[in-house]
Amino acid sequence: MLAIVVFDIDGVIRDVSGSYRLALADTVEHFTAAAYRPSQTEIDALKAEGLWNNDWEASRELVYRYFESQGRPRSQLSLNYEELVAFFQRRYRGPDPTHWTGYICQEPLLIQVPYLEALTNRGMVWGFFSGATRGSATYVLERRLGLESPVLVAMEDAPGKPNPTGLLQTVQLLEERHGLPAGLPVLYAGDTVADLHTVQQAKRVAPERAWLGVGVLPPHAQQSREYAAAYATRLQQAGAVLVLDAVEQLTAPEIKRLIAAL
Repeated sequence: MLAIVVFDIDGVIRDVSGSYRLALADTVEHFTAAAYRPSQTEIDALKAEGLWNNDWEASRELVYRYFESQGRPRSQLSLNYEELVAFFQRRYRGPDPTHWTGYICQEPLLIQVPYLEALTNRGMVWGFFSGATRGSATYVLERRLGLESPVLVAMEDAPGKPNPTGLLQTVQLLEERHGLPAGLPVLYAGDTVADLHTVQQAKRVAPERAWLGVGVLPPHAQQSREYAAAYATRLQQAGAVLVLDAVEQLTAPEIKRLIAAL
């Protein structure tokens, strides 16, 4: 085995611009009484701060910031976080928690199984670390892609990014499952500043191995050449050694090239 490849899910494995991000905008609009609905650009600006990987928390923060812009400090707001999460989930997952009919059902896939098989055949092992709930992540990995019990660390399993605990756990699970030698290089492919900051934090915690952050431009960031370039620059500034238009461009030869350049 030559390397360990860990994938984020949202914006990398699936396009969430019409699901998670739509639910986020719906939630902010609802809890501001339809006074404010954030644009994709405004959501990106928030996430560029590197602290708002969790979309429930990002929704709450945008609600707070709207009211603060109106002269109402957050300390004086009676915003119920549990109600906010429940509203978000009704939009994203659907009103029935067992039979999902919400935005999640219309997420385009950004990866196909033959790509993962090609990595395996070239000496790469792979798994997933995501801030999505385990149910949501499992839905796309197992039901949509048809993977059988892939290594996955989800929201319930580790602190939110950029805390590196979940990434370290994913690597450990892959090492145990595949009987890997210690110290293989790790690549983490993600689409946000928080993803790249997670890699930087992992370097500090486990400096004995090589950690490479690979940026992936999510589909919504590629609607114009100028915006895609600005988004890529943010990922590079956050530590990406490479920024790709699609995760399947992270081929085995490209991974070998990155490792050889260490």
